[in-house]
Amino acid sequence: AGAHRQVTAEQLRARGNALFQAGDHGAALAAYTEALSLSDAASERAVLHRNRAACYLKLEDYTKAEADATKAIEADGRDVKALFRRSQALQQLGRLDQAVSDLQRCVSLEPRNKAFQEALRALGSSMHEKMKAMSCTDSKVEQMFQILLDLDEKDADKKQKAAQNLIVLAREEAGAEKIFQSDGVRLLMQLLDTAKADLMLAALRTLVGLCSGHRSRTAAILAELGAPRLAAVLGVEHEQVSLAACNLLHVMFDSLKEGLQRDFRGKEDAVVLDSSRDLKQLIKHLLELLVLEGASAHGRDNALNLLIKVVPRKSPKETNNSLSLWVIDQGLKKILEVGSTVCGSLGSLPVTENTRMSTSVLLSKLYEDLKCDAERENFHHLCEDYVRSWFEGHELPGKLRAIQTVSCLLQGPSDAGNRVLELEGIMESVLSLCASVSEAHQLVAVEALIHAADKAKRASFITANGVNLLKEIYKHSERDSIRIRALVGLCKLGSAGGTDFSMKQFAEGSTMKLAKQCRKWLCNEAIDAGTRRWAVEGLAYLTFDADVKEEFVEDKAAMQAMFHLAKSEDRSVLYAVASTLVNCTNSYDHEEPDPQMLELAKYAKQHIPEQHPKDKPEFVKRRVRKLLTAGVVSALACMVKSENPALTNSCRELISRVFLALVEEAEDRGGVVAQGGGKALIPLSLEGTEVGQTKAAQALAKITITSNPEMAFPGERIYEVVRPLVSLLHLQRTGLENFEGLMALTNLAGISERLRQKILKERAVPMIEGYMFEEHELIRLAATECMCNMAMSKEVQEMFLAEGSDRLKLMVLYSGEEDEKLRRAASGTLAMLTALHPPICKRIPQVTVHWLEILQALLLSPSAELQHRGAVVVMNMMAAAREVAEQLIASEMLEILSVLAKDKDKP
Repeated sequence: AGAHRQVTAEQLRARGNALFQAGDHGAALAAYTEALSLSDAASERAVLHRNRAACYLKLEDYTKAEADATKAIEADGRDVKALFRRSQALQQLGRLDQAVSDLQRCVSLEPRNKAFQEALRALGSSMHEKMKAMSCTDSKVEQMFQILLDLDEKDADKKQKAAQNLIVLAREEAGAEKIFQSDGVRLLMQLLDTAKADLMLAALRTLVGLCSGHRSRTAAILAELGAPRLAAVLGVEHEQVSLAACNLLHVMFDSLKEGLQRDFRGKEDAVVLDSSRDLKQLIKHLLELLVLEGASAHGRDNALNLLIKVVPRKSPKETNNSLSLWVIDQGLKKILEVGSTVCGSLGSLPVTENTRMSTSVLLSKLYEDLKCDAERENFHHLCEDYVRSWFEGHELPGKLRAIQTVSCLLQGPSDAGNRVLELEGIMESVLSLCASVSEAHQLVAVEALIHAADKAKRASFITANGVNLLKEIYKHSERDSIRIRALVGLCKLGSAGGTDFSMKQFAEGSTMKLAKQCRKWLCNEAIDAGTRRWAVEGLAYLTFDADVKEEFVEDKAAMQAMFHLAKSEDRSVLYAVASTLVNCTNSYDHEEPDPQMLELAKYAKQHIPEQHPKDKPEFVKRRVRKLLTAGVVSALACMVKSENPALTNSCRELISRVFLALVEEAEDRGGVVAQGGGKALIPLSLEGTEVGQTKAAQALAKITITSNPEMAFPGERIYEVVRPLVSLLHLQRTGLENFEGLMALTNLAGISERLRQKILKERAVPMIEGYMFEEHELIRLAATECMCNMAMSKEVQEMFLAEGSDRLKLMVLYSGEEDEKLRRAASGTLAMLTALHPPICKRIPQVTVHWLEILQALLLSPSAELQHRGAVVVMNMMAAAREVAEQLIASEMLEILSVLAKDKDKP
């Protein structure tokens, strides 16, 4: 038995060496680790520790590499391989002096080894550099500030370099601390006060480094610079400077909030108050900036975006919504002030095409953050008071601002919008202003009417009063800008039937005419982008009609004009583009009517929804192809990249739906990945609505199943795909989603140990096991195949030996099932387990009395694949333990093997 154990440890070591040579370092590590558990001889254990150190170096786990190399060196102080490996690990851990002494030992043991000499020389110079850098940093910081603050210095390149060095230095903790200690904040403040864009950018970007993840420094910097100065920089005309200030403030908020949460978990109260006071101080100045006339338009947008990011709770799990309540109390009026701005009117605040959308999103987020009716009532009262204050006693300009506020609320928290719509006189004003002679006034009123038409509660009232009015405007207005908006209003009212073919509000054919007009406007570059955006809004409604979808995908110019708008600065178009694409790809939810209800409805002569003939699958497939050819993927990828409030969760969900439709056919998936679709799907699968995340995860699964995952998700990206795929295994997902999730994970688990570790870490294994008991044979098979690949991991092999577990029994029984594919997966798992983890061989005879007949049936199967798997299992069991070998020999196994050994057809 002793000799036998020796063989096994040696076999395992040889297998580990082969795996290491083949580049599978994780599996090699597992083989060496197992060999260690079987080996007693000190010299052999030392070699195994040394080999494990090599694996850990490759897997970049330097702490464990050092520990293993040290064990080898303790056994033999002259082991140069172990010494060299330890020096590599120490170097990576930053312990350069110890690394040098190991290398010097290597050189003294093997003076002629070139590799050792070279490594020692390189390490010596890098240590020298480090020492030099430390002493040099102090003088360097002063020198950089001198160059930057020297007004007579004319050399622009020199200044540029100094600025760059400062920013890079601030990114390292030691450098940041150095700048902070060398009176850097005061000097940075001087740079900010020069009002020169390049110097201000350098200062702001350096401050980002100083504040990142460092609460106490952030608080000190805030105290020294003061919130008013930071807010003022955010409001400057220079776009890049304003954006850099926005970035800095976001980092400061995060650092202070991190402090808040940390302190909140129980330190002295003084600190808590401190962080929260700092936060409120900053927010107060942002709110003031919103209504500051001298602040630039993009500064205002940046302030709104910051408030959206930092005020509302990130998840409902956080219970404290006091920041939102404080902002509503202190600043709701100021936010509405921006939302009520009528462009071009006297003394209006400077805004961009994105401002109104951002304001609506902020109002919406604040409203969603409220927890009870009393808080919501307070919000409604503040909105109503504000609208009334403009509507009453301010003549026409006041009425316009009141109506503009209503529009802004309807686009954001529509409950609040509906409440203010019901205030006396508002709706009548909207309708009468629709007929105004002034273009600006008419625009405000028509847009308000359109937003009101969206909310079904008002749609019937508007249909009664507004349709004729809008038709009049559409037919007789001189101005495209007004006609296009009137058209959208008509589209919204006309599409109240949704995708239902027979519930059309318009006369036959007029939908097609309107759509044609929208496409014409969309392609006309002479019209401003803000107006062309409304053409997409129109199509978002009209494309409920399948005839309109068909014509749209035939019009390449219109598709490309829409994609072009989707990539433009004006982000408020995102939702309309996404809606149009969802309609064209039919990726909305299809509600299948209950057949019994249908019969009843026919009997009672009620309305029955009908599907358009051109919404049948072959039409949808053709439309998807045409969109792909026109470049839809790069437009979607660009939409996802936008760091913008307009990319709301519902908007993300629409984009995920479109992506899922685009990867429906396997042959299209490569193209989707090549144009950036794979990369765009990862963030969509990690945040958003639950439906949106699931659709994106399913699209990722489809790509992972049919393409080479390492090509589709290169580098680190492949590890980010694991979590979305595991989410498809949750019980509330559909059977198809479970199945595709399992198939995709099977592919990933077959690639490398690091991926298997990631899957284990996401707690997928218990779910995979659960599906091995599934009724549906395809799901059961997919789970078993996934388990087969996961079994290459040491932790998973251990699970098969766990006390009281039926895992191994199930695998043995599945190897005797009728379904050949299931047998293949299960017997493949057994072949792998018995090879990689010999103790399993002894357990097989104990789990079921049928083990022998199942193995014999594998060897006698007509399928060569099953015979091969059976033979491998039997071979491993023969080698593993004497008592198992005796049982095998006592059965008919020897005769079966003798026959198979002579079979010329199956080498």
